[in-house]
Amino acid sequence: MRKLSTRRRHFLALPALLAMALLLTGAAYAVVAPDSATAESDASVSQIEAGRQLFVVGCASCHGLNAEGVTTAGTDGEPGNYGPSLIGVGAAAVGFQMETGRMPLARSGPQAPRNQQTYTDEEIEQIAAYVASLAPGPARPSEKDVDWQSVDEEGIARGGEFFRTNCTACHNSVGAGGALPSGRYAPSLKDVEPIHLYEAMLTGPQQMPVFSDEVLTPQDKREIIAYVKTVQQQGNDGGIGGGGLGPVVDGMFMWIIGLGILTGFAVWIGMHGTRTTKR
Repeated sequence: MRKLSTRRRHFLALPALLAMALLLTGAAYAVVAPDSATAESDASVSQIEAGRQLFVVGCASCHGLNAEGVTTAGTDGEPGNYGPSLIGVGAAAVGFQMETGRMPLARSGPQAPRNQQTYTDEEIEQIAAYVASLAPGPARPSEKDVDWQSVDEEGIARGGEFFRTNCTACHNSVGAGGALPSGRYAPSLKDVEPIHLYEAMLTGPQQMPVFSDEVLTPQDKREIIAYVKTVQQQGNDGGIGGGGLGPVVDGMFMWIIGLGILTGFAVWIGMHGTRTTKR
């Protein structure tokens, strides 16, 4: 009959076995996928470096060489130059501001207007990668985040509730925009790309509040976008929509223009009606 061994294993046997397993796993991964991992890392580093070069040439005069922000005093009553810090704003802020043509800013004013895109899509992605590398910040939304066409009718209804609660005070109930104090305004949301609607909610450009994912979830944002796009695609069955600016503007249109035209016709008819002669 065979005797069982009573010798105990050395206390370093288990750690040595684990270390050997980790080494074998690492070696196997290096054999299977070294090229793809290295290529991805090199592409990321090269994209960030290219973005920094573009940033230094086109953005640093206002935002600083290291995106720390710049404030300079004006001369002879002229306003000074000011560019906020971009550290921590994330790639989403860069994508929104540059793809909508708001940046680079043509001239200082109460608000940066929407304009033609200056940089190419590739250059914007490079600058966004550089800014994102400076500190953690909101990333650009994925295709799934902005896929508003997949939202059902119930989701569109929820998006309308969110929009009327959080957005109509500035943007109007159908996203037509409106005036704000100190020369600022809420821009019209008509023909705005879904990704830019999402990024505006995520980053809060200019006077707009930030609606982080803790305040409005990605699903909430997608449903708001679905509501805005659905409303914009609806026709005006009642006739002229008046720009969707609301009942006050519609009432002024009817009283001033509508009644004005009717009054003009009444006067013209009175002056050019059939005249009777006495016999």
